[in-house]
Amino acid sequence: MGDENGLPNSSPNHSIFRYNSPLVQVCLIGLVCFCCPGMFNALSGMGGGGQVDHTASNNANTALYTAFTIFGILGGGIYNILGPKKTLFIGCSTYILYAGSFLYYNHHKHQVFVVVAGGLLGVGAGLLWAAQGAIMTSYPPHDRKGTYISIFWSIFNMGGVIGGLIPFVSNYNRTTAASVNDGTYIGFMFFMAIGTVLSLAILHPSKVIRNDGSSCTNIKYSSVSVELIQILKLFGNWKMLLMVPASWASNFFYTYQFNNVNGVLFNLRTRGLNNVFYWGAQMIGSVFIGSIMDYSFKSRKARGLVGIIVVGLLSTAIWGGGFAKQLTYSHDDVPHRIVLLDFKDGSKFAGPFLLYFSYGLLDAMFQSMVYWVIGALADDSEVLSRYTGFYKGIQSAGAAVAWQVDSHTVPFMNQLIANWALTTISFPLLVALVVLAVKDDNKDEEGATKEASITSNRDISTTVDYPNKE
Repeated sequence: MGDENGLPNSSPNHSIFRYNSPLVQVCLIGLVCFCCPGMFNALSGMGGGGQVDHTASNNANTALYTAFTIFGILGGGIYNILGPKKTLFIGCSTYILYAGSFLYYNHHKHQVFVVVAGGLLGVGAGLLWAAQGAIMTSYPPHDRKGTYISIFWSIFNMGGVIGGLIPFVSNYNRTTAASVNDGTYIGFMFFMAIGTVLSLAILHPSKVIRNDGSSCTNIKYSSVSVELIQILKLFGNWKMLLMVPASWASNFFYTYQFNNVNGVLFNLRTRGLNNVFYWGAQMIGSVFIGSIMDYSFKSRKARGLVGIIVVGLLSTAIWGGGFAKQLTYSHDDVPHRIVLLDFKDGSKFAGPFLLYFSYGLLDAMFQSMVYWVIGALADDSEVLSRYTGFYKGIQSAGAAVAWQVDSHTVPFMNQLIANWALTTISFPLLVALVVLAVKDDNKDEEGATKEASITSNRDISTTVDYPNKE
């Protein structure tokens, strides 16, 4: 049943396990990301895509993140036009091709296919993450976005945990092997195919009903002209400009951590084990920061500020530990003088392992914090899909640069300092954004929701109501 405009009835239904509830839909998008980007993260986390020579992987990742930059920014508009099912299905299918390209590379050592597959994955990832960002930030109740973000992040990163076990188990007896075996890539492709099919279970935001009876958006689908105009406006939006350093930094550090910490210091099987704990740490970090940003204070603005300060302090401590470790090795040591660590090496393994674990913890806390801030800027799916698309686009531009920086053998220490500086610069700008743009939660939920709705409607004033295409 629906109202005269074709929208679902807005009578309250307090069951959190409804198929059209925000919780169920956020869990579903978490499972999709568990299977696709979760497995991709495990593949990348081995360093060089599981290959001893990082050249093909670095070039593929450059193509990936260059395309991701464009389609990340455009992704929010494409999502508003196509809806979640088509957007996610197209995006997920490119992950299977990417894993398959490394299976091909294992036998033929021709990197052209890997690079092309990386570029296509950049298109698909831009679509997937724009959809994911819109769902994760707009479906939940406005005062529990941190909790829902942590739920998503935990499910998503379980993919990295399981994905890390695949190369660890399948290569357990190959401590001196150069590259992972075929079974590793086939395992990744299997999970990615499941995620692609599962994406068809995601509902359009107009069909997702919160417990108070409100829907996530009243817009059925947008138009190309409207989306292009709204996306262009983001480049002059002061809120988005304040987020540029955080966006740029948030994937920039992956290259250094995956290639030059995990990929350089540890042997093959231990890299897979490290990734189990790296992505497991992400689950812990997301729950911790989500709790702070939802429950620490009554005022939403205060919660945001405390969360940023906590992440900022931990960031300083963790990058400081990375700096101390980086003083002990360099590019020149890699070919001859570094003895690869195994998880059975005891105290020699413990310190570098703890550092890599801490990098995973920081990544989840940093990105969950940024998503919370984005989610606090609006409540409507239309607006937030554009905001998260912009975030992912700038993030991917930073990643594209980072992979090429590593390809040109920039000293490890320079890469670490660049990462540390970028994350540090982000914190005062995010503080300013919270102070200036985030409204306090000092009203009852209904009043706050209405206020957020007015803000969202102002942001999408040029959008019209079109017939539903999905």
